[in-house]
Amino acid sequence: MVFIATLIIQFWLQATYARYSRIANSRDLTGAEVAKAILDAYGLQNVRVEPTPGALTDHYDPTTKTVRLSEPNYASPSAAALAVAAHEVGHAIQDAKGYAPLRIRHAILPVANLGSTLGPWIFIIGLFMNATGLMSIGIWLFAAAALFQLITLPVEFDASSRALVNLRKMNFLSPGEMGGARAVLTAAAMTYVAALANSLAQILYYVSIVQGRREE
Repeated sequence: MVFIATLIIQFWLQATYARYSRIANSRDLTGAEVAKAILDAYGLQNVRVEPTPGALTDHYDPTTKTVRLSEPNYASPSAAALAVAAHEVGHAIQDAKGYAPLRIRHAILPVANLGSTLGPWIFIIGLFMNATGLMSIGIWLFAAAALFQLITLPVEFDASSRALVNLRKMNFLSPGEMGGARAVLTAAAMTYVAALANSLAQILYYVSIVQGRREE
């Protein structure tokens, strides 16, 4: 059920993004222009804005202080592009202000990556060896990835909130266009909720297997 819900949310995001990618903002500003303007308004001229290949590959890199916008969003004047650009700049603002959840997320990223990669494999190896201890290690490693996803939620919701405030306050989007930006960011946020729900469901499934083996 969770897997199906995740697929539906992914489809919703793609459909929403595609819809508002075809609607240009009334000021004909590109995602890159809006990102740079917001950064300048916050005195963050040290943060670079660069294009990156792919679609919806947009992200902020705190290690290099770089907002990377997917090539379509970097050059596009669409409402969707502006929403995504303002969202990624929201992460740069979080970084500059020392937003605690962002720092925690960045700190546990290596462990989370290790857990998401090795955790399931260690669990499977333990399953075949009938080693519940090894299975438990796999669960704890995978739980680190779920913890990362949990901390990601406030980070992403806060960045979207900052994006909408800045787009409205700086008049980058008209009141009528703000609805499209909000729809894109809401759909994107729900993908993180779905990812966390999927991970928690997987952890519960693993735990139920371990408990079953211990009761045998």
